[in-house]
Amino acid sequence: MMASFQTAQFVLEHDQASPKDILRAAYAAFSELTLSFSGAEDVVLIDLALKIAPKEKVHVFSLDTGRLHPETYAFIERVREHYGIEIDVRFPDTQAIQALVREKGLFSFYRDGHQECCGIRKVAPLRERLQGLTVWVTGQRRDQSPGTRSTLQIAERDGAFGSEASPLYKINPLTHWTSEDVWTYIRMFDVPYNPLHERGFVSIGCEPCTRPTLPHQHEREGRWWWEDQGGKECGLHVANLASR
Repeated sequence: MMASFQTAQFVLEHDQASPKDILRAAYAAFSELTLSFSGAEDVVLIDLALKIAPKEKVHVFSLDTGRLHPETYAFIERVREHYGIEIDVRFPDTQAIQALVREKGLFSFYRDGHQECCGIRKVAPLRERLQGLTVWVTGQRRDQSPGTRSTLQIAERDGAFGSEASPLYKINPLTHWTSEDVWTYIRMFDVPYNPLHERGFVSIGCEPCTRPTLPHQHEREGRWWWEDQGGKECGLHVANLASR
């Protein structure tokens, strides 16, 4: 990685570039790309990354919370086979899950919010995977969650999972894309996608916390629908909440 990577300069130079060119510039800066994978946007990024970087330089990981839809597990495997890549599947700490369930049951998030459960099932495994990493490519878009992602930049320094001693830079190539842009790409290049999308699921998370959206509802309204609509983040992109 270039020791002098500057997010502001990267944004200035590449903000209006295509996602593919943003990824190309990020690869030139870091000599590798690590992508988190869960949804449609992420597979688009995998597809693009493999067009601009050698397969051995593209690292893909996914978080298995233990509560995903069966269709999502099949989707992860389909992506692995389609691209012939290794997907580093990460799991939550068994003892932490057992302690939570023993104390509060299997569905405590309906009563006291999703943050505690997400903290164990998602955030902790993510923190472990990102430890020591320099670049993290995500599928975030500004229009995904107007309340928390409206100021998203194509490159950011992640203060939540990085540190002064070990800085982590987050690259968001799809910042300016819409959901329509993503699906146009998926159809054009025959990119694999989760079949749940055909049943009204737009933003897909854990099975108990995700439901289809109705016409004209925003995509994030299908996530944690029993909570306030303003802060729909699970903790993976906690900096988005801090910037509100």
